[in-house]
Amino acid sequence: MNHGKLVFSQLMAFLPLSTFRRCVATHRGDHKVQDFTCMDQFLTMAFAQLTYRESLRDIEVNLRAQAKRLYHMGLRCKTVSRNTLSNANATRPWQIYADFAQHLIAMARPLYAQDPMAIDLDATVYAFDATTIDLCLSVYPWAPFRAHKAAIKLHTLLDLRGSIPTFIHISDGKTHEVNTLDLLHIEPGAYYLLDRGYLDFQRLFVIHQANAFFVTRAKSNTKFKRRYSNPVDRASSNIVCDQTGVLTIFYSSQDYPATLRRVVVKDETGKRITFLTNNFALKPELIADLYRQRWQVEIMSQSQSELGGQAANLGILEHPPGLGPQDFRPMKAPCDGLGHQLGIRR
Repeated sequence: MNHGKLVFSQLMAFLPLSTFRRCVATHRGDHKVQDFTCMDQFLTMAFAQLTYRESLRDIEVNLRAQAKRLYHMGLRCKTVSRNTLSNANATRPWQIYADFAQHLIAMARPLYAQDPMAIDLDATVYAFDATTIDLCLSVYPWAPFRAHKAAIKLHTLLDLRGSIPTFIHISDGKTHEVNTLDLLHIEPGAYYLLDRGYLDFQRLFVIHQANAFFVTRAKSNTKFKRRYSNPVDRASSNIVCDQTGVLTIFYSSQDYPATLRRVVVKDETGKRITFLTNNFALKPELIADLYRQRWQVEIMSQSQSELGGQAANLGILEHPPGLGPQDFRPMKAPCDGLGHQLGIRR
């Protein structure tokens, strides 16, 4: 018989639990709590995340079946009740887990700092996207989306070097994606990959003024006046044109008075795709390759949408997004960091 540590305890040993305790103390998470502490809540939800539990009852049944091993898992409560867990998810300060998630992300990112990307670019590249998670309107009346449907939006800024989310924001389903650009802390020298939903020239000019770069797609009604064209090899590449110019619509030109670069490429089907960027140094092929890397955040958005249904089943989404988004998805950061330390690659 194995008398060593449980696998779950070995995994949790990689986490800075002392930092978690400081977060709990800062936000007074254990104020007037007698039995089921924030540490017990976190370990319970981590167990649910790592073992793909589907409901509160599922968590309760699994942990009660191994009640004698709860102490060896790190829990100090005698048993786990779904009612107690649901109340904890609904009332404990969500800021505890937000602060702890940022600390875990800061630990995981340096581990991938020297990892190569799919493109040869010595800079930080971020992809920004949002996904809609459908909810039941009768259960979540604070998140109206349609006449008979509720929803929230999960906005994610993904560092493509390691595919680690560095910024996550939850809003109601009616909030437009472009508004969350105001919440980002722009990093000078970094690249931001945005789809057409974020085409707001006033906000793009803020990125430009912060000495950062953006790559986005132009809409069909975007008016652009060419000043001059750079030579391209149409015969051996899919680049149609590489132009420098300005916006011609009055309000657009007022919002973005600087020059822009327009790169038009053809995809495999012959469809033309137009990119706008404020970077004039990269080759046009690299601009197209950069935007193609957005598929990583698209994949993550799909997985987050699936996990959103799991979060609803676990009683996590009990608060309006601005007041208490109890999301335990930051477990991805320590798992990525642990996988990197153990030599496990995707």
